[in-house]
Amino acid sequence: MNMQMLKDTARLLFADDKGLLAMDESNGTCNKRFAALGIAQTVEARRAYRELIVTTPGLGESIGGAILYDETIRQKKSDGTPFVKVIIEAGITPGIKVDIGARELAGHPGEKVTEGLDGLRDRLEEYFQMGARFAKWRAVIAIGDGLPSWGCVEANAHALARYAALCQEAGLVPVVEPEVIMDGDHTLEQCGEITDEVLRTVFGELYAQRVVIEGMILKPNMVLPGLACTIEPSLEEVADATVNCFLRAVPAAVPAIAFLSGGQPAELASARLNAMNVRFKSRMPWALAFSFARAIQQPALEIWKGRETNVVAAQQVLVDRARCNQAARRGEYSQQMEAK
Repeated sequence: MNMQMLKDTARLLFADDKGLLAMDESNGTCNKRFAALGIAQTVEARRAYRELIVTTPGLGESIGGAILYDETIRQKKSDGTPFVKVIIEAGITPGIKVDIGARELAGHPGEKVTEGLDGLRDRLEEYFQMGARFAKWRAVIAIGDGLPSWGCVEANAHALARYAALCQEAGLVPVVEPEVIMDGDHTLEQCGEITDEVLRTVFGELYAQRVVIEGMILKPNMVLPGLACTIEPSLEEVADATVNCFLRAVPAAVPAIAFLSGGQPAELASARLNAMNVRFKSRMPWALAFSFARAIQQPALEIWKGRETNVVAAQQVLVDRARCNQAARRGEYSQQMEAK
């Protein structure tokens, strides 16, 4: 394990107020989003869409790392150039999703555990040779009647920690993603309590597995009410609930916290990240950044719709959304940026 390389990679991903672009949707998820817009659900359509993303001019000015899917990391541009080469030449560090999805947790109705540890050491070695320098593993925690159970939280935290240790052994920076999902009618306060419990458990397991905290990235949810909750918090309430939770539960040694968007509208995700950096930037020991998927991609996908004639317009929207989130990292985002 080269700890200095891991620390350097973790810092590089978020240098100059950059963030991560999550483009690691599984084929099934990608196909569903294509189907909703009338786009063909084929290997070639997925390849063309990913080429649109990786060839977007100027993307590397605001994106420090791109999380890829197994199919994507093996794909090439129409001229035969590997995507990984294109990404690196754009000044972006390639990453890779390595879990194989959440499955029902035996004995725990309504709860899931993420799988993929079997054979992971060999897969990580292959991805490193292909050019990946960081990886991602997502755990899913639901809030509901009696949920989450301790068994579910512990099982997912343990899997995240074992994954992270294997990543560092292979020379990859682990992105640790314990997501408390937005489904349900829970309140902002309930989400804060569960997020606190999950984070404390995850870091306990990371320490137990001897993961070097300076060589990892945390990718959590923002503290938010459930989608069915009737009380809509202000930007300031979300910022205060989220950052105060992290100040209590996340070690200062973590180099960066990169939020998932979790299905939030693109502009709202940017505004909430901005509010956190405006209100807390002088107090935070870690960089507070973004690792968005739909909150960066969706507006561009809706313009592209599978048509070659729409590529340039879609790329412009994609890079604009990335720049908005870079501005949010600086506490400089505004609605005027959207209007422009």
